[in-house]
Amino acid sequence: MPSTAEERFMQQQGFAPEEPARLRWHSRALLFQPWIVGPSVLVAVLLQSRVLFFVLAAVLAWNTVFPRLNPFERFYDWAIGRRRGLPKLEPAPAPRRFMQGMASVLMLIAVLALSFGWRTTAYLFEGFVLLALAALLGGKFCLGAYIYHVLRGRADFAKATCPWSKT
Repeated sequence: MPSTAEERFMQQQGFAPEEPARLRWHSRALLFQPWIVGPSVLVAVLLQSRVLFFVLAAVLAWNTVFPRLNPFERFYDWAIGRRRGLPKLEPAPAPRRFMQGMASVLMLIAVLALSFGWRTTAYLFEGFVLLALAALLGGKFCLGAYIYHVLRGRADFAKATCPWSKT
């Protein structure tokens, strides 16, 4: 099993073990998308914006269905990776796609709740999204990937990929 939080994060996302130099840039590159989505979600929550939630949900759904065409990763490759001579990002493995799909569904539920005036439901699902983003950005713990592994019958693996795991 991986030994550092960064290694556990990468395996949780569905990537094979990597050498330390590649691991560092790769894990940082994968966090590019949440660093863009996170503030956007925060703005959507503060404004209670159905439109912004819908756009974010649509983009994340796109990334789930067409992982090779993820606009965040293609932009990262073009604007950052190319200039630094880094390899292009690979399409997201299944756990990462599941996480994006899960976030998309949570945001769509928030859109529907806002549309029907169900404020409490909207706040609840917005809170789930914010909590998941905070865990990802603050602790390299991907709730969606964790759930993916548990649903696939790999609960022990999922637990071992948590940042606080001692295994």
